[in-house]
This record gives sequence, C-alpha cells and structure tokens, in this order.
Amino acid sequence: MRILIIIFFFSISVSAQKTYQKTYYVNGNLKAEGWLVNNQKIDYWKFYYPNGNLKKEGAFSINKKTEYWYFYRENSTKEKEGHFINDVENKWWIFYDDRGYINYKCQLINNQKSGYCFKYKNKEIVKAEKYKAGKKIKEWMDLNSFKKENNLRDL
Repeated sequence: MRILIIIFFFSISVSAQKTYQKTYYVNGNLKAEGWLVNNQKIDYWKFYYPNGNLKKEGAFSINKKTEYWYFYRENSTKEKEGHFINDVENKWWIFYDDRGYINYKCQLINNQKSGYCFKYKNKEIVKAEKYKAGKKIKEWMDLNSFKKENNLRDL
C-alpha cells in the first residue's frame, strides 16, 4: 500500500511539471515563449510578430491573462498597457498614439470604460470624460473644469 501511495504522488508531480515552451513561425522567427503546466499557460509569456518584433507580453494564470500586460504595434511602438483580472481588462489602461505617446488613459471594468478617461494632446491632458458601463455620462473640455468638480486624490 505504501508503494502505491508513493507511485501516485510521483505520477502527480511528474504530470504537473512546469516546462518552458517556444513556438516559431514558418519563417523561423520566434512566435511565442513562456511557461506551461499541463499544457496551460502560466507565469510570464511573450508573443512576437512574424518580423520578430515583440507583439505583447504579460502573465497567465491557467490560460487566462492576469496582472499587467503590454501590447506593441508591428513597428515596436507601444499600443496599450493595463491590468487583466481573470482574462478581462480592468483598472487603469493607457493607450498610445502611433508615435508612442499617451493618447488617453481610462478606467475599465469588465472590458468596458467605467470611471474616468483622460485625453492627451502633446503630452498634456486636454479633456476628461466619465463613463459608466461603457456609456459616457459626463465630459469636461479642459483639466481646470475637471479639477473644480473632482478630487484628484480619488484617482
């Protein structure tokens, strides 16, 4: 009986072994790399475009995106970055223009704008909006009017 218990625990530990996987495009460039347990993505992963540039990177927990992720355009400029909770976009997200400058920042809940969004131009906030479940409920056309109505410490 004791040997059967040892074999059972040994087989569980072998089947749940953590491995590092790399996949490649037909052209030979790296497509993705990261950790697997039981064929499920865990921990940190990186994904690449066929030209070899980084496409996105972030953590998984049992095949679901979690924690903070970064997304890039094919020319390597940042596209967006933000938090995932259980494979769903949540909390603050930052979106970049084609040059890699911040275009806007938004609070998201369940992949929808829900909270404040700030629009940037030339690295300055030029507009603020408030959303609830993806619908705009308020808009300020400049930062000063926004500050008059809102406590910035709450952000």
